[in-house]
Amino acid sequence: MPSFTLPSQFAGQHLSILVRATNWIGDAIMTLPAVKTIRANFPKAKITVLAQPWVADIFTANPHVDRVILYHKKSSHAGVIGMWRLSQELAAEKFDLAILLQNAFEAALIAKLSRIPVIAGFNRDARRLLLTHPVTISKEIRRKHQVFYYQHLMEELGLTPSENTLHLHLDEADRRWAKEFVDTLPRPIIGLNPGAAYGPAKCWPAERYGEVAHNVLSSCGGSVLVFGTRDDTQAAEKIGQQVGSITDLTGKTTLAKAMALIDLCNTFITNDSGLMHVAAALTTPLVAIFGSTDSVATGPFSNNAIIVKNTLPCSPCLKTHCPTNFECMKGISVTEVENAVLTLLKRGEAGRRLEMEGN
Repeated sequence: MPSFTLPSQFAGQHLSILVRATNWIGDAIMTLPAVKTIRANFPKAKITVLAQPWVADIFTANPHVDRVILYHKKSSHAGVIGMWRLSQELAAEKFDLAILLQNAFEAALIAKLSRIPVIAGFNRDARRLLLTHPVTISKEIRRKHQVFYYQHLMEELGLTPSENTLHLHLDEADRRWAKEFVDTLPRPIIGLNPGAAYGPAKCWPAERYGEVAHNVLSSCGGSVLVFGTRDDTQAAEKIGQQVGSITDLTGKTTLAKAMALIDLCNTFITNDSGLMHVAAALTTPLVAIFGSTDSVATGPFSNNAIIVKNTLPCSPCLKTHCPTNFECMKGISVTEVENAVLTLLKRGEAGRRLEMEGN
C-alpha cells in the first residue's frame, strides 16, 4: 500500500491538476489509461495537460482533459529564460497538484518553479528532492507493457486505476475531413508507416514495404496511403516507384488529421513508432514490425494487431543505429508481412459479413 494517498489528501476539494505529458507520440498514447484514471479519481477537478506541440493533438479531444497548454520548448519557452517564462505562466494558474507522466528532471523543475505545492511522479533522473510524492519504479513493472507502467504510478499514488484499455478520441471535424478524403478511394485502404522518429534501427526497408503493398493490391485491389514526417518522403518515393500509385501524406498533415485517416484504414503496416500506437488505440487492424525494440514493453496494446519480428541473441538492443548487420530487420521477409496483412483483411471482411447478416 502507498504511504500517502492523493484522494484522501484532497478529499472534497475542487482541484486544479496539471498533468505533464510525455514528449513522444507513442508514450503519450500509452499514458491515456492513466489520464482516464486521474479523471475517474478526481471527477470534479479541472485537468490541464502540459504538452509539446507535436503530441498535443492526442489530448485535445479527450473528454477527460479540460485544457491543453503548449510547451513551446523550441521557441517562446526555449532555454533557461523560456523555462522561467513558462513556470511563471503556470504559477499564475495556481495548480493544486502536478502529476508528472514524463520522467525527466526538467518536468519536476518546471513544476517546482511553478510553485505547485504537490508534485507527484516517478523517483528517477535525480529529481527526488523536487517531488513531494515520489514513486519508486520496481523491476517487475519495468518488465511489463508501458500502459501498466503509467498505471502503476497511479496506483502507488493511491488512485484506483481505470481499465487498462486504450481509447483515442478524435475531433469530429477531423473525422469528417478524413471521411471526405477517402470517400473516392478504392477499398481496402492500406496504410503504410515506413519511418520511426527514434532512429533507423527500427525501420524495415522501404523497398519491402513497397513490395508488400504491390502484392496486396495485386490480389485485393485497394489504395495505399503512406504516413510519416518530411523525413519519410524519400521512403514514400521508393514505395511509390514499386506500387505505381500511392497517396503520399508524409509531412503533409497534422497529427490530428493523420490519426483520423488511420482510423479509416482497413489495415496499417508499421514499424515500432508513435503511429503504431495511434493505430492500436483506434483498434485499426495493424501489422507491427519489430527488430531493435521490445515488443513486450512497447508493442501495440491491441487485440487487433499482429507482431512480426526476427528474434536474435542481440535483440532487443534498443539502439538507434544497428552496430552490426541489421539482421533483425533484414531477416523479416516480405512474405511474412504480406501474410499477416492478408490475415487481417480476411478477418475484417469476415467481421463485416457477420455484421451484415446480424442486421
